[in-house]
Amino acid sequence: MFKAASIGLILGLMSASAIAEIDVHAPYARATPPHAPNSATFMEILNNGDDDIFLLSASSAAAKTVELHSHEMIDGLMKMRQVDNIKIPADGKTVLEPGGLHIMLFNLHSSLKEGSTIPLNLFFSDQTSVSLDIPVKKVMPLTVMKHGHESAH
Repeated sequence: MFKAASIGLILGLMSASAIAEIDVHAPYARATPPHAPNSATFMEILNNGDDDIFLLSASSAAAKTVELHSHEMIDGLMKMRQVDNIKIPADGKTVLEPGGLHIMLFNLHSSLKEGSTIPLNLFFSDQTSVSLDIPVKKVMPLTVMKHGHESAH
């Protein structure tokens, strides 16, 4: 009987993973200086399904508020804006990265230290959710990374 239950459990897990359409690659959160109230998370989200899926929201025990955001050029200035969702195209991917789409962590409960991990939950339009423990990494500020690479467009 134990063998039958084990085989049933294994088959159940295999079929659940076989129908999983969302894969998350290389997630990380930006380390913060002491007492910094906010941070952001970045990752690559792959959709292995035949239909577009939307990231609708996220949550984390590391922050009081978690929001989906983008950076947009408005009147010649780069501004961060909250978005209702983030599209992950069918059989495609969406990259959340500094200077683009990302997940903001507001009112952190404590500083995010390089080398630690934080929990992050992602909620999608197909009723699936993904729970992750993501590493905290030191990331250069966007303004420093782009210094000297401005174009005259």
